[in-house]
Amino acid sequence: MLEVMDHSGRTTTTDSPARSEHPYHMHDAIYAQPGALRLLGRGNAEALEAATISLRACHHLILCGTGSSRHAALVAERLFATAGGFGHRARVQRAFELAGAWPTQDASTGLVLVTHRATSPAEHDLLARAKAAGATTVVVTSRDVASVAHADHLLRTVAAEASQALTVGYTCAVGMLAMLAAAIGSDDDLQRALDGIPDPLALLLGQEAWEEMAVRFADRRRYFFVGAGAETATALEGALKASETGHVIASGFDTEDFLHSAWVAMDESDLLVLIALPGPAHEQDLLAARVAREVGAPVVALIGEGDRALAGVAAETVEIPEIDARLAPILTVIPLQLLAYHWAVLRGADPDAHRATEPAHARAHRLLTR
Repeated sequence: MLEVMDHSGRTTTTDSPARSEHPYHMHDAIYAQPGALRLLGRGNAEALEAATISLRACHHLILCGTGSSRHAALVAERLFATAGGFGHRARVQRAFELAGAWPTQDASTGLVLVTHRATSPAEHDLLARAKAAGATTVVVTSRDVASVAHADHLLRTVAAEASQALTVGYTCAVGMLAMLAAAIGSDDDLQRALDGIPDPLALLLGQEAWEEMAVRFADRRRYFFVGAGAETATALEGALKASETGHVIASGFDTEDFLHSAWVAMDESDLLVLIALPGPAHEQDLLAARVAREVGAPVVALIGEGDRALAGVAAETVEIPEIDARLAPILTVIPLQLLAYHWAVLRGADPDAHRATEPAHARAHRLLTR
């Protein structure tokens, strides 16, 4: 049995034995994503229909989560605003703050909580408050969770991961939220695009020598992850994965925030990882790459097919297959997961463990379980 600590500090166990060398559990999970997304709707049809009917009756929608779950909610915020028809009435909040520092929800509220293992006390308090106020509560969680108190509807993604670094759980949470938004808004185009995403995802997994790219940039002092719009969430997720697996100093930024002032901290010993697909922010993304180059930092850019402008600035590029732009974050996070994984292996770190086997960090983990 392998003991796993979730993001609230609670421990659970999994039948998967711990691994001490490549391939770690994280590696398996990354490559399991095309198959997992193909099967995402299986077993969820009835719950999805019920949640759709309930949320259609809500005036506004709050999405919340912590860590990777919050990043998934940030991607989904735009999906519910557009495909789901909520507009500015769909907002993301942090679960802990929503539970203790914001006004209580009411019967016109739909609350969608994203949580991989559903063990956080703050999340349970939040659901209890929302339910008592008459709000509709929907929980998106792993298939291992049998039930969640105060949840009106439960949508399940994949089995809880043996690795602490969520990968397949993240993309499947985004996929499930996209499925729910498409159902609420009767957006058949979005649903068809989601059904088709496993193929370009599989293509992306196999198209690059990921370990070779990781080797080239494994000795950077700091890692800046930058993206705009929904790709801001991808930048945050990429930074989190690099920090928690390879224990590097990594930060995620929106492109405008990076250009506003964060770039000043960058120098030639750093790396910019830029998510820069076609769209309204492309010129600003290109400017971010040029700024990094001027201060001497190399750029790894995730770009649209045939983007010569960014290819001329970046040290390395990864072309992202063309899909519905609303679902692009499901693809763009894949190279960031792979780079984080290989950086961890190159640094001699266990990407599954959150350093729980190291004495000082083990003591810190115990503080979180009290």
